[in-house]
Amino acid sequence: MSPRASAALPGSAAVKALTIRRPDDWHLHLRDGAALAAVLPFTATRFARAIVMPNLRPAVTTTAQALEYRRRILAALPAQLRFEPLMTLYLTDDTPPAEVERARSSGCIFGFKLYPAGATTHSDDGVTDVRHIAPVLERMAELGVVLQVHGEVTDPAVDVFDREARFIERTLAPLVERLPKLRVVFEHITTRAAVEFVLASHAGVAATVTPQHLLMNRNALFAGGIRPHHYCAPVLKAEAERAALLGAVAGGSGRFFLGTDSAPHARRAKESACGCAGVFSAHAGIELYAEAFEAAGALDRLEGFAAVHGADFYGLPRNTATITLVREPWEVPEHYPFGADELVPLRAGERVHWRIA
Repeated sequence: MSPRASAALPGSAAVKALTIRRPDDWHLHLRDGAALAAVLPFTATRFARAIVMPNLRPAVTTTAQALEYRRRILAALPAQLRFEPLMTLYLTDDTPPAEVERARSSGCIFGFKLYPAGATTHSDDGVTDVRHIAPVLERMAELGVVLQVHGEVTDPAVDVFDREARFIERTLAPLVERLPKLRVVFEHITTRAAVEFVLASHAGVAATVTPQHLLMNRNALFAGGIRPHHYCAPVLKAEAERAALLGAVAGGSGRFFLGTDSAPHARRAKESACGCAGVFSAHAGIELYAEAFEAAGALDRLEGFAAVHGADFYGLPRNTATITLVREPWEVPEHYPFGADELVPLRAGERVHWRIA
């Protein structure tokens, strides 16, 4: 299936409508409880499936916990929406290799998430050294189970803008060389170094890219003052890095696919003396990507990035249902309800230039 546009030049401003396969989100935070109920409808309205991150408190570390979390997600899903949560497990230094077999046999768990301890939100129980999980990674490679990687070092001596590149050098490149059968998704990449690493790696290495890293550079953190709702991990990077990401996804390589990393936090947790990392984008989770691909003159490549490459990588069927995007600006609310607090979305009070028909 090819994207069907109402104009002859996909990617140009003349395109007014675009119909594509229903997309999937290959990196998503749904939280739990009231927060889950508040944010799930945004994703389920747009995406057929999503890889759900396991960094709850307590973390989702076992197959049994993941299956229970999946039940809670489905119970919170509005009856009129169709959505499939694809579950993941949180790796710790103590994860047993047998958990890989249990996860794979469940039919509902599609990867294990590697958080370097202390790298991002709720990562305190993450892996302190990949050598501690060598038997687990070896079993994953044998069974074809995907490793999903938050790729930053936590060494305080490394500049925050260099953490991704150092992680490639110190950890990820040696790992994929040692385990060439290991399937890896390098999540929410932010640099040219990451793009080049993925393209040069074996066929089982791919990456997700977020809307904020395609649409904004690090200046957005300081536009008119500190902008806490633009703060995420990995942080926004320089313009040259953003341009490299946009060029990579616009090029159409099947190694890159959609992962919003939409990460909801209550307003008071973001607007504080030590605000949480995370950008909430699920309210416009496909529309923001349409903006980025339009800016790159590559709207004809959006369907592959959003609905084909990820499904193919994970060995899942491509969606057959479609959605239609229309080029019609709408104003994002200043906030959405979020339990007893408020949730400030990306582009709050500003416009998004595409909407779902």
